[in-house]
Amino acid sequence: MKLIVLICATLFCLDIDAQFHTLTLPKASPEVKIVQQIGVTFIEVNYHSPAVNGRDVWNNPYVIPQNGNPIPWRAGANENTIISFDTDVKIEGQELKAGSYGFHIIPNGHEHILLLAKPDNLWGSYYLNLITDVVLRVKVKDTVSDFSERLKYEVINQTESTCQLALKWANRMIPFTIEVDLKQTTLEKLRYQLNGENTYQWEAWNDAALWCLHNNTNLEEALTWANRSLDGGYGGFAAHPSFINLATKLEILDALSREDEFNKTLKSLNNLKYSVSEVHHMTITLIKLKQDQAAVNILDEAVKQNEKDWGLRLYQGIAYYYLGKKSAFQAALKQCSKICPEGFKTRLEIIANQMKSGEYQFPQRKS
Repeated sequence: MKLIVLICATLFCLDIDAQFHTLTLPKASPEVKIVQQIGVTFIEVNYHSPAVNGRDVWNNPYVIPQNGNPIPWRAGANENTIISFDTDVKIEGQELKAGSYGFHIIPNGHEHILLLAKPDNLWGSYYLNLITDVVLRVKVKDTVSDFSERLKYEVINQTESTCQLALKWANRMIPFTIEVDLKQTTLEKLRYQLNGENTYQWEAWNDAALWCLHNNTNLEEALTWANRSLDGGYGGFAAHPSFINLATKLEILDALSREDEFNKTLKSLNNLKYSVSEVHHMTITLIKLKQDQAAVNILDEAVKQNEKDWGLRLYQGIAYYYLGKKSAFQAALKQCSKICPEGFKTRLEIIANQMKSGEYQFPQRKS
C-alpha cells in the first residue's frame, strides 16, 4: 500500500512539473521583430533585446565574448538572432541565397566578423559549428553611436536597392550593407505573382509590362504581358482591350522599333469604346509618341461628348500645336480657359505664350 501511495505521489509531482505555463510575463530581453522592404525584397530580423543595466557591455567578455572565445556572440540574447531574405541578396558584396539564417558575430575590439549560418534555431551560439554551419562571413568595423540602453537593429542609409542593417547597443553600432539586384528580383517576383489569381487580372499584366517599360528592361517579355492584358488567357478568358493597355503596348512597340506592329495597333484604337479618363491616358501617350494626328482624331470626337472636360481641350490644343495648326490650337486653349479651374489659368497662360513663341515642350515627348 505504501508503495502505491509513493508512486501516486511521484506521478502527481511529475504532473505538476509538466504543466504548461500560459501567462505572458515581462522578459529581461524582450523579443523584437523588424521588417524592411528594399525594392521587392523583404528583410526580416528576429532577435531578443538585452539591456545595458550599467555594464560596460563591449568590454565585458561575459556579455560579449571576444575573438570567438569561448564561443561567438549571438548578437542579441536567448536564441540566436535570425535574419531572413525572401530573394537573393549581397552582404558586403558577397552573394547570399534567399532564406533564413542564424546571425552571429565574432568581435575583436572594433573589428567584427559577421557570420550567417544555415541553422537558424540555435540557442545562442553554443553549438554553432564554424566549419559546417557558416555559409557567409564578412569583416566590418563598428562606429560610435548615440547611447542605446537596449540592443536594437535599425535600417539606415536606404536607397532604391541597398540599405545598411545596423546593430546598436550602448555607444557602438555595427553596420553592414545589404544589396539587391533590383531589376532581376523584381522580374522574378513579377513572374511569380502573375500566377494564381493575377492570371485573370488584366491590370496585373499591364502593371508588369509598364514596370519593364519604365525601367527599360525585359521589353520582349513585357510585350507578351501587354498582349496578355489585352487578349486574356486560355480561350480569351479575362480579355480586356482598352486605351490603358493599348497605350502600354504602343509605348513598348515604339521602344522596340516595331513600326509595322505599331501602326497596326494604332489603327485598332478606332474600334474601341472608351471612358474620359482613358482618353486622357491615351492622348498623353500619343502626344509623347508624336502621334499627334491620331490624338486629334480621338480628341475631336471626345470633346463633342464631354464639352465641360477642360483637360480634353488642353490636350486637343497641344496636339493641334504640334500639327502646326495655329488657329485650331488657339481655339482649343481659349475654350479650355473658359472651363478650367481658376488655379490652372496661370499655367494655361504660360503654355499659350510658349506655343505662340514656338517654345512649348510636352513633358517626356520623344526626341
